[in-house]
Amino acid sequence: MSDHSEVAYSIADGNDYQAHEDTYEGFIKLAKIGTTAVVIILSLMAVFLT
Repeated sequence: MSDHSEVAYSIADGNDYQAHEDTYEGFIKLAKIGTTAVVIILSLMAVFLT
């Protein structure tokens, strides 16, 4: 049987951890902006369409 030991991703070849962190930060920022935009649009719809 082959050895299925735990892979240490922090030291594995080919990992670009900084790029991963930057991508995640960008995703979180986009999610916040999108949520804020939806809340504003719904608020404006509630005011002007009722």
